[in-house]
Amino acid sequence: MSGPSPFATWWPTYALATGIVSVGLDSAGYAALARITLALACAAWLLAAAGLAQRAAHGERRTETPAALTMVAATAVLGAGFSAAGQQTLAAALLALAMVLWAVLLTAEAQGRRGTVFLRCVATEGLAVLGATLAAADAAAWLAHAALVLFWLGLALYGFALFRFQPRQVEEGRGDHWLAAGALALSALAGARLFAADGPRLYLWNEENADVLRTTTVTLLVLALAACVALLLAELFWPRHHYDVRRWATVFAAVVTATATLAVAAALDVPWLDIAGEVLLWIAVAAWLGCTAWALASARRSRIRSRARR
Repeated sequence: MSGPSPFATWWPTYALATGIVSVGLDSAGYAALARITLALACAAWLLAAAGLAQRAAHGERRTETPAALTMVAATAVLGAGFSAAGQQTLAAALLALAMVLWAVLLTAEAQGRRGTVFLRCVATEGLAVLGATLAAADAAAWLAHAALVLFWLGLALYGFALFRFQPRQVEEGRGDHWLAAGALALSALAGARLFAADGPRLYLWNEENADVLRTTTVTLLVLALAACVALLLAELFWPRHHYDVRRWATVFAAVVTATATLAVAAALDVPWLDIAGEVLLWIAVAAWLGCTAWALASARRSRIRSRARR
């Protein structure tokens, strides 16, 4: 009996990371590249969904796995990508789907003490990002307020995850420990989208609430950047030379940090931060391309070894 495809395990995280690449490129003004990466993310999302559905059809109880939670975040990120492309109806449908999946998975028992404990925060903040994006596009105040609730809930879930996270993962982790930084950056992106949703078309926050949201968002971005620097230094002290599917969490963290930097720069009108965000974005895109090549090479070697055993 043949094993699963070498690609099967990385479609959900690839869809999430690539979807964030699309959102980041669109934020930086590279619409054509954003649409290309959005198409790649959609293809990966469909393959991941098919894989999860197949396992469910065979009676495997895998709905509580990190892959399923990753799919919630990936669905929300795809929705943000489609909203940027002007497809608000499709984005709203993806928000509804993501909300259903999130409601089912939110109370699932957390497993392990690795970086995947942050996936509940990632999924929740992904919904906040999409909700805020759609609220701004459709001038829907109720959706913005719902997204604000998800934003604060996501931060609470981050606190619970941080309590469960094993610090030794910074030394021993295989890539998913970067979700500690990625969840902070996605929260900063959600805060920036919520702050930017306010305006002449949609009065949302009074001065006090706006100040709290602004301060929280900037703090989250600073913490995310600091966490990325700390984790990068840890990679130099404890290098990991072998490919692991969990490396896509590292790519996700890098790309979402750059995207959050661009979003905060736009929301708060800070030109120098916009320049820094674009530099970080192209570094993150290079990491995404490198990890893609690494994954393909690893899959090719796995197939060669599998044929050699026969």
